[in-house]
Amino acid sequence: MKVKVQTLASSDAAGKASDIELNDEIFGVEPRADILHRVVTWQLINRRAPARAARERSDVARTGKKFGRQKGGGTARHGDRRAPIFIGGGKAHGPRARVFTSSLNKKVRQLGLKMALSSKARDGSLVVLDNLDLENGKTKELRTKLGQLGFGKTALVIDGDALNVGFARASSNLGHVNLLPAVGANVYDIMRHETLVLTRAAVEKLEARFALPGGAN
Repeated sequence: MKVKVQTLASSDAAGKASDIELNDEIFGVEPRADILHRVVTWQLINRRAPARAARERSDVARTGKKFGRQKGGGTARHGDRRAPIFIGGGKAHGPRARVFTSSLNKKVRQLGLKMALSSKARDGSLVVLDNLDLENGKTKELRTKLGQLGFGKTALVIDGDALNVGFARASSNLGHVNLLPAVGANVYDIMRHETLVLTRAAVEKLEARFALPGGAN
């Protein structure tokens, strides 16, 4: 699959842009909604923070002495101050401590990432940039460049091993643009953005990532 490589530089440099050949085994896979759903669900479950337990009646450090007479006091009968109806008492049916984790086969995770990349390439939402270099590194300049390239309402930009400092600084004030290194590419972030932007370095890293014996994590 051939994709035109665009650039953020001046129009003279844009005329020299060439095409890049994308690996069909990574960017040409038939997407399946069930695989993508499984991977996204797995990601979101593992992002959840552990649940904190509340102190119940047996966990509250209060006296267990009966503080009033059983009858004749003019009030209801209680055994101790740990009851949930008293201030400082234990929580009735409170939350229990839980750790939310889920496991998913590595081959399914690898296939899900391939399908997420392929779905963007299939519907024309994939943009390949030569690099992320900006002339001035200003937010106003970047906003203008992105408008000329015709990005959607939200864009996920994936760079190589290291993020471009100037682009990261310029895009930090743009709420619809998110930046990730190639190692952070994941199904959830790719699917929730309208446009996926890859640099040449990102394409090389992703293809090398799948070429490893263990594949993508």
